[in-house]
Amino acid sequence: MKSNRRIAAVVGTIAALLLLAGCMVLPGKFASDLLLRRDGTFTFHYKGEIILAALAQGSKTAKAEPFQPEPFEQQPCTDPQTDETHDCSAAEIAQQRAKWNDEQKARKASKANEDAQNRKMAQAFMGGIDPDDPQAATAFAQRLARQEGYASVVSKGGGKFLVDYTASGRLDHDFTFPTIERLPMVMPFVSIIRRADGSVRVDAPAFSTAAANPVMPGLGAMAGAMGGMKDSSKPGAKPAAEGPPIADGIFTMRTDGQILANNTDEGPQADGTSGLSRLDWKVDARTASAPTALVKLK
Repeated sequence: MKSNRRIAAVVGTIAALLLLAGCMVLPGKFASDLLLRRDGTFTFHYKGEIILAALAQGSKTAKAEPFQPEPFEQQPCTDPQTDETHDCSAAEIAQQRAKWNDEQKARKASKANEDAQNRKMAQAFMGGIDPDDPQAATAFAQRLARQEGYASVVSKGGGKFLVDYTASGRLDHDFTFPTIERLPMVMPFVSIIRRADGSVRVDAPAFSTAAANPVMPGLGAMAGAMGGMKDSSKPGAKPAAEGPPIADGIFTMRTDGQILANNTDEGPQADGTSGLSRLDWKVDARTASAPTALVKLK
């Protein structure tokens, strides 16, 4: 049983850090649009929720469990000469209890050290932000607001941030949203990748259900099966945390370029009298495949 708990703790820590690496920042409810021009200019807009997974309600997978000492169990006493068992004397019981106390102190110190290391790793993945700090949401909102393109950033609590972001420019380089200071491993909501033949590939990997659990989903289940499920059967045990948030919104792309490929249901549609073609992706809990398109600009 001890072995199972230890393995579960290790697996749980790995799963938590992989979760932080793979889906640290996720979209919530949103509306987003992208305008691509044949002359190489673009305008991107995202208005809606950005969710910082480590601060979201029920998502603090890396938070340490309190130390639980093992109950003292009296061991049989034996005669060292004859190896026969006998009723333990008060002195022998006191000796066993002293040894048990030393073992629990060592376990508690070991766990405290392990928790400190895990917290440092979590903070490293979070770009220095401590998820347990009451000011963490404020610090993250300030970090976003400092970056160019954010007209507003408002913390709504529970790891949710309401943002209004716009970027315009020329595609003489690739584009990715979001890019966040000191968080290099964020999954792109939308990316525009240039190709040598003058076309660009538009991908929105975070606008799908796969984004909510992109890395080794069986790892978390294994930890739960070996540790968490056992604890949930105890009276007063907390229920399992809710699943990660799912993106909910519409992503629209407009272009006067040639749409070579896309995975919308309807395909390109005329965008009124603008002369542009439009692609619409409805993103919700049923969106299994992330939006993607290939557009010829030159």
